[in-house]
Amino acid sequence: MQTHNEVLKRVETLNPTHVELINESMNHAGYFEGKESHFKLTVVSPDFEGKRRVARHQLIYSLMDNLMTSQGGSIHALAIHAYSPDEWQQQNQTVPASPLCAGKNKA
Repeated sequence: MQTHNEVLKRVETLNPTHVELINESMNHAGYFEGKESHFKLTVVSPDFEGKRRVARHQLIYSLMDNLMTSQGGSIHALAIHAYSPDEWQQQNQTVPASPLCAGKNKA
């Protein structure tokens, strides 16, 4: 839960009105109890108003920095769903389902 809690702490800097973080590591190859490598993050924030999707993702990735595996951290994959409050309402407050992991059933 250490990585999970750190992600939530960092996302708070975006003044979110809604945050949901789901550890999806168990859906991926090489899972073991307690693994924190694959997450799905939903963030609703007025800070995203007027920003394109790529700018929102870049902002979130900049917050995660050393938590990502390329920087020595434990997060291998971070699915980001970033909405402004109006977009979240239009989305009916639902997030797309995650795809199945292609490597889960590999030996």
